[in-house]
Amino acid sequence: MADTNIQFNKIIELCREIFVTKMKDYGTAWRVLRTSSLTDQIFIKAQRIRSIETKEEMKVDEGSRSEFIGIVNYALMALIQLELGYSQEIDKQEATVLDYYNKYANEALELMKRKNHDYDEAWRSMRISSYTDLILMKLYRTKQIEDNSGKTLISEGIDANYFDMINYAVFALIKLEFG
Repeated sequence: MADTNIQFNKIIELCREIFVTKMKDYGTAWRVLRTSSLTDQIFIKAQRIRSIETKEEMKVDEGSRSEFIGIVNYALMALIQLELGYSQEIDKQEATVLDYYNKYANEALELMKRKNHDYDEAWRSMRISSYTDLILMKLYRTKQIEDNSGKTLISEGIDANYFDMINYAVFALIKLEFG
């Protein structure tokens, strides 16, 4: 499991680096997005991955790797928005945003460790296409919960679905990066 923790952290470092670089280009413009808009952004990325997997062809010169990175980052943004709420205007609190990013990335790691313990790293035997399908399923669940004003009767909430999306995308990236 130590390798998984190291690999997970390396993937998060890669995602964080891209997040920080984009924040230098765009600032925190994404803070105006409601969580439902972030859910839709993740959906677009997951749908594109599925399209690439099924068509085995792409006409945009970015593969599934960049889309999985996008899923990690958008899901972390969504968790931040769940806590802070969306902003009516662009705020300049990049350091604070990065603190939240790190907080939720660490929570995703801790969740992965607990689940990995119970499931004995079963994810390593799965296909990347299964992660794509599971992320899409989590997105449909999240959209349904959002349509129900965030209320569930028995199920986990929106945040749990975002954490699962992060972990599935990280697993896919581990397989893509480390084989």
